[in-house]
Amino acid sequence: MKKLVGVLAASVLSIGMLSACNKSDDKTLILGTSADYKPYEFIDTKNDKIIGFDIDLAKELGKKTGYEVKVKDMEFTSLITAMNADKVDFIMAGMKETPERAKNADFTDSYFVDQNEVVVKKDSNIKSIDDLKGKTIGVQAGSIQEAKAIEVSKKVGFKVENRNRIPEMVEELKAGRFDAVIIESTVASGYLKKLQEIEGLSIEDFFEESGSAVAFPKDSKLTPKFDKALAELKEDGTIDKLIKKWFGDIK
Repeated sequence: MKKLVGVLAASVLSIGMLSACNKSDDKTLILGTSADYKPYEFIDTKNDKIIGFDIDLAKELGKKTGYEVKVKDMEFTSLITAMNADKVDFIMAGMKETPERAKNADFTDSYFVDQNEVVVKKDSNIKSIDDLKGKTIGVQAGSIQEAKAIEVSKKVGFKVENRNRIPEMVEELKAGRFDAVIIESTVASGYLKKLQEIEGLSIEDFFEESGSAVAFPKDSKLTPKFDKALAELKEDGTIDKLIKKWFGDIK
């Protein structure tokens, strides 16, 4: 009986020590992202690592708040669902706060502002909003570009189709299955430099300037901590350095 009591006591002690150990080691955050959004986040084919502006900024935020940051890649449309299922702790994926997203997540202040660009093939003869009538426009599923395209389509009369990943959209454009795609200008820039057969158009109807922010679960205690850290990184010039590194000299 004494042996049994001793074993039970030892077990309880071990469990207690393990719990305490887990709490003290709880200094790692899993970042959820969609690594198809260069230069925000993308896979470096040389070593299969996820790199980019958001990744560097997330690590700087981790340093400021005392966390190690590990990265998990998934589809953009599943990010908030995954976070609320405790599969990731926070999200940085060039994500913007919208009223719909704000129902299921809290957002920090924005850390980078961008706008939309319409990308077409150079031989498409598409120059204005009227030229899109009857055409098929590609957007990323769940993005603010998708919402904007659907809104504009009601006035102009074109079809909107989505894909999960940006490279899929560009391939559909090259193959002629999409007549145009809507992408953020800094993301479109990389494709425009690489592919000679496409060009970017600034069409006012699609213009929507918006800021990327960090997303956390509703009422997370980390949101104000990261807001404070973002303010400090803006103040000390760290964010400007990362913008120059990943986006070049843009104003």
